Amino acid sequence: MPTPAAGGAGVRRGRAPGTAQQGARLQPTPCARCCRYCAQAGAGLPAPSPPLSGCRDRAHGQGRAAPWPCTARRSTASPTRAIIASFSNLFNMVVEVPRWTNAKMEIATKEPLNPIKQDVKDGKLRYVANIFPHKGYIWNYGALPQTWEDPHQKDKGTDCCGDNDPIDVCEIGSKIFSRGEVIHVKILGILALIDEGETDWKLIAINVNDPEASKIHDIDDVKKYKPGYLEATLDWFRHYKVPEGKPENKFAFNGEFKNKAFALEVIKSTHECWKALLMKKCDRGTINCTNVQIRDSPFRCTEEEARSLVELVPTSLHKESNEEEQVWHFLDK
Repeated sequence: MPTPAAGGAGVRRGRAPGTAQQGARLQPTPCARCCRYCAQAGAGLPAPSPPLSGCRDRAHGQGRAAPWPCTARRSTASPTRAIIASFSNLFNMVVEVPRWTNAKMEIATKEPLNPIKQDVKDGKLRYVANIFPHKGYIWNYGALPQTWEDPHQKDKGTDCCGDNDPIDVCEIGSKIFSRGEVIHVKILGILALIDEGETDWKLIAINVNDPEASKIHDIDDVKKYKPGYLEATLDWFRHYKVPEGKPENKFAFNGEFKNKAFALEVIKSTHECWKALLMKKCDRGTINCTNVQIRDSPFRCTEEEARSLVELVPTSLHKESNEEEQVWHFLDK
């Protein structure tokens, strides 16, 4: 398909039937006060402990009461450093973006304690486009803690270096989670996106408490019980930057979804890269590795120092009206 400039030939813009103009929204900023750093609420808990969902994201006025007490008041931590990655073949996922939403939220790895914030480009908040028939993100989207795709290390399978971020996770269960929740997932497979020349792994996973989790164990089960979902995922990642005037994304392995065993090896490899990062055994570039719970890490700080960092983050709320979330793009394929 053509790769036109945003809104130009090949991309048609319009409002979907039945979509109304939204009112003013609160500008996305780090979560305020005790839960200002989303995902810290489950910091350090092993996987069998219940994930916490009490972080209220004041950026969008969203959030819900936590079924378990929020521990953020007594433990301030980075979502990429302190949340246990796995236990008993289960993994923790930090939810950055709830399904069907558009704000491009991500763990800010360059800031102390790595808050979840909305990405900004050229002074503007970023949103993913609605590309018919997909509304926003089509999964609960987030990251696997304690992993790092090393930008200085070339992957043998993709022949590209990492994208300098934790591994991304696409959770395909039926429930829509809140931003900042730490949920337990089963890894099912993985897709190797090549984003502007960098390896950007996309794990496919399912919430362990999902009604269908008991019968979905590997990538072939996704094809069987959720037909069309993997094809939609490939289509989404291929085209999501086209409305910005960028070319289609490419994939390693001809866009083939690799199975669970392959995915687990990638997780192990990126976990080793993360350990080297936290122990100052590699070039961290601009990544801020401040943490409170990684023993022997030269970047470890005290709880009091961490709280002081949190208190420095402004809590002022600014309203902003965003129309992009209501615009639909229709691509000539």
